[in-house]
Amino acid sequence: MYSSRLEQEENETPPLNVFVIVLAGGEGRRLAPLTADRAKPAVPFAGSYRLIDVVLSNLVNGGSRRIAVLTQYKSHSLDRHIAQTWHLSPLLGNYVAPVPAQMRRGPRWFAGSADAIYQNIELIRDEAPEHILVFGSDHLYRMDPQQMLEHHLACGAGVTVAAVRVPIQSANEFGVIDAQEGSLIRSFEEKPADPAPIPGRPDEVFASMGNYIFATETLIEAVTADAEDPDSHHDMGASIIPMLVEEGKAHVYDFDENKVPGETEREHGYWRDIGTIDAYYDAHMDLVSVFPLFNLYNFAWPIYSWHDPAPPAKFVFDDEGRRGQALDSMVSAGVIVSGGTVRKSILGPGVRVDANAVVEESVLMSGVRVGEGAVVRRAIIDKHVQVPAGASIGVDDEWDRAHFAVSDSGVVTIGKRQQIPTA
Repeated sequence: MYSSRLEQEENETPPLNVFVIVLAGGEGRRLAPLTADRAKPAVPFAGSYRLIDVVLSNLVNGGSRRIAVLTQYKSHSLDRHIAQTWHLSPLLGNYVAPVPAQMRRGPRWFAGSADAIYQNIELIRDEAPEHILVFGSDHLYRMDPQQMLEHHLACGAGVTVAAVRVPIQSANEFGVIDAQEGSLIRSFEEKPADPAPIPGRPDEVFASMGNYIFATETLIEAVTADAEDPDSHHDMGASIIPMLVEEGKAHVYDFDENKVPGETEREHGYWRDIGTIDAYYDAHMDLVSVFPLFNLYNFAWPIYSWHDPAPPAKFVFDDEGRRGQALDSMVSAGVIVSGGTVRKSILGPGVRVDANAVVEESVLMSGVRVGEGAVVRRAIIDKHVQVPAGASIGVDDEWDRAHFAVSDSGVVTIGKRQQIPTA
């Protein structure tokens, strides 16, 4: 049942004129310390996934299965995850391949997302596609890219920009698109003070999702011209899209028109930029709500990943004051809740919660152990952290800020293998 989407398309040939580039080279500084040792797209999500699994699942579910993932910073865990997880059938010409920075244009890193594509033009020429999907790797959403491609072809656009509707008062957080009724983009502006509303919807604006579809020649010409401009930011959103808007080649695709199998009306149109610790935390707290806006249990459009070969979760002891239980929570394989209590939390693979410990409104990644009598509240704890017996996390704000990273909303974040003081 879980793999039904791929099974039903097993004998179908993917659109051979389409090639996908996933941009996965960003540092992710605003997600520190979770990105201290890994690329942002490799950050674990919902216990059993990595952030990059979301975009790759959307692509393969939608039939786009020739995919190059451009990586750069701290890419080892990301490269390994792709190699372990994303095996597609080569008999059908399908693949997901990590492509590290190779300095083809000289001894330098990528100067931006547009430069990353420019430095890998050989990939495009080798594949010789008619159209190229350029997608980001750190957003949370469900989308059928085939429907966006159909819109792109119908418009005859040089580039089509996917856009989500957001309240006009939030426009200063996004790249905002001003489009005509027929979808032609008139202007594109980053974080405008005076944004143009959607035609007929004065309370909403179109915000770029960071997903694009290009006619191949349009993309090659644009990144080549951009590479020759010493004053450019060499960024897709800040440089390439405004260039093509000015040339009259850019159209918008309204994400609200995208219909994904298995979604409910309540879930429709959900999109989140997982760019900060608070956004990451809020997305997880939504997952453990009774009716989450992003439903991991939609088996008609699943999120794929590789899972540790771990045994089922176990809850032990049923004594008064020492009862192993998890309420309103998501618990991964290999977890043992041994006489502790877990509420509104997500436990990654192999987490241990010992007797009389309490974990509330928290995200614990794989291998975390919460010692006897410890308390963890409103916290994100990265892999293999040992919370000592009797310790308190998320209880004393002053103590937390002296020892750990604390977000604007007060979420305590503890880095991978970070030592926790016992006093």
